[in-house]
Amino acid sequence: MQTFDLEAQGLRELNSTLHAQVKETNQTSWEVINPKGSHAIAVGLDAPIEVNIKGSTGYYCGGMNKQATINVLGSAGPGTAENMMSGKIVIDGDASQYAGATGHGGLLVIKGNASSRCGISMKGINIVVHGNIGHMSAFMAQSGNLVVCGDAGDALGDSCYEARLFVRGSVKSLGADCEEKEMRPEHLEILKELLAEADSDAKPEEFKRYGSARNLYNFDVDNAAAY
Repeated sequence: MQTFDLEAQGLRELNSTLHAQVKETNQTSWEVINPKGSHAIAVGLDAPIEVNIKGSTGYYCGGMNKQATINVLGSAGPGTAENMMSGKIVIDGDASQYAGATGHGGLLVIKGNASSRCGISMKGINIVVHGNIGHMSAFMAQSGNLVVCGDAGDALGDSCYEARLFVRGSVKSLGADCEEKEMRPEHLEILKELLAEADSDAKPEEFKRYGSARNLYNFDVDNAAAY
């Protein structure tokens, strides 16, 4: 494992070194020490490497990730895994607002709680939160799966499209055009696989599924008040 001291060597050098692994993947395991809440750590990676960050990070950690596995051994600031394409990002602690926003693929695991707007405008990413999520989560979520092992805040799934939202606990309120939906065998199978990959001992049968009521797909004057 290669060890990189972020405090001594700097963020630009860290990201340049990790980006170089697109062509040179012989050094596949990295440890980042002294992150001290720095922003934009391990952004834009595109190689099958593993990065272990020993501490908490600032905003946009792991943004635009492709292929890489990133483990944050602490908490993470706003925009973690934003626009993620593939790979896996695991946050041992809590995540601030809009975690996983606009993510196209891959898996984001938050072992603590997530703040507001978790998974907004999801476009195929899978997100598993072991704890609770804040308000306006999955706003305009288009596709992918958001799994919440705890409770969800206000306006869950507001104006969502075809994303699947699974919540084990209570939902404070549903957003515009979001409703509870039938849990079918294929959804239980999806949950089983995601919970196993996220190292959660929750049971698929304990969850409820939510998604789009599909009333806002096309403008209808009778639904004008819901926009």
